Amino acid sequence: MMQPRPNARLSSQAMAFVLAGGRGSRLKELTDKRAKPAVYFGGKTRIIDFALSNALNSGIRKMAIATQYKAHSLIRHMQRGWGFFRAERNEYLDILPASQRVSETQWYLGTTDAVTQNIDIVDSYGVKYIIVLAGDHIYKMDYEIMLAAHADSGADVTIGCLTVPRAEASAFGVMKVDATGRISEFLEKPKDPPGLPGDPGNALASMGIYVFDWVFLRELLLRDAADDNSSHDFGNDLIPEIVAKGKAMAHRFAESCVTSGLEEEPYWRDVGTIDAFWQANIDLTDFVPKLDLYDHSWPIWTYAESVPPAKFIHDEKGRRGSAVSSLVSGDCIVSGSQVRNSLLFTGVRAHSYSALDFAVVLPYAVVNRKARLKKCVIDRGVIIPDGLTVGEDADEDARWFRRTEGGVVLITQEMIDRRAAALG
Repeated sequence: MMQPRPNARLSSQAMAFVLAGGRGSRLKELTDKRAKPAVYFGGKTRIIDFALSNALNSGIRKMAIATQYKAHSLIRHMQRGWGFFRAERNEYLDILPASQRVSETQWYLGTTDAVTQNIDIVDSYGVKYIIVLAGDHIYKMDYEIMLAAHADSGADVTIGCLTVPRAEASAFGVMKVDATGRISEFLEKPKDPPGLPGDPGNALASMGIYVFDWVFLRELLLRDAADDNSSHDFGNDLIPEIVAKGKAMAHRFAESCVTSGLEEEPYWRDVGTIDAFWQANIDLTDFVPKLDLYDHSWPIWTYAESVPPAKFIHDEKGRRGSAVSSLVSGDCIVSGSQVRNSLLFTGVRAHSYSALDFAVVLPYAVVNRKARLKKCVIDRGVIIPDGLTVGEDADEDARWFRRTEGGVVLITQEMIDRRAAALG
């Protein structure tokens, strides 16, 4: 196995292994056709672009993406938007579908198994460190800082952690740490989360980001694979074992979060529900957004379609193409429509006399005349019929569409078609 130079930058000695196989079932119909990491976000990107961009911007040039559930759109996005790595420059991006490489009957059994089945590929990279990432969170983070903390501490594993109020920590894996940041307990969704030393009102929650020395992790994975009682999961199996028998350190997100100076606090979101997905997209329309996508020093890379600019037409009373406090992507045509507090992805068409307010409209959807849409998410390619009203009558919304507890309405083409058939 090729050995890295000892004086190389840590990120050049590391690879990012991105776990992108999950469905994300809480996103309901948004993940019927695509895995959660492939869900659109922010006008022109996909959720997975954040983890990959963090790695690239941190100087990591070796990446692997493990896919499983309905992976076609994710793989296509990788091929189109992330195909610029060059092997002759010692750069690699491998897509690793669950392809029964170990057994003809075995797909990925869990998060650790996804790495174990690809040990030979990681070996071929010749890296010293491996950083395991979830492919379904929204945040900006410099992994080089976390790698340095891991190397300096001599830890067996370093875990990325969020500081969250204790009252909210029960939804996460929670760390009990001492004053040095060493983890003494790892508790999965505890009813009574432990507070922080000197800060009992807050707790440390796992971000699902782990840094290991590859030699150490490799041995641990092989042992885990041979254990029939293991669920082959980092959070359930490997991390508790290291906490109990080795040295596990917590790395606080605030120490490596990337900000442009506009963000008031470190921004990390799991957009795993319709409400959270809608809110995180709408947050981007704020006067001073909680996440700055306009920071050119830390760009979010993606597949950039070659499309014409957005266009606004008609200027009459009641029929004025306009957008206020909104993000409007390329190839959108706002034709005599009023758009407020909304996010329009690539290729959206909003026709005359329609109105959109607090709407997240995915690519190539069409909003036809006199439609009024409020507090909703419209899936890719949906054709909204003339005069449809959403967001004004909760019972009517729930009759035809998916309405969440938070009052967000998700609209797919199948729902539109069922409504049309029922109404004749």
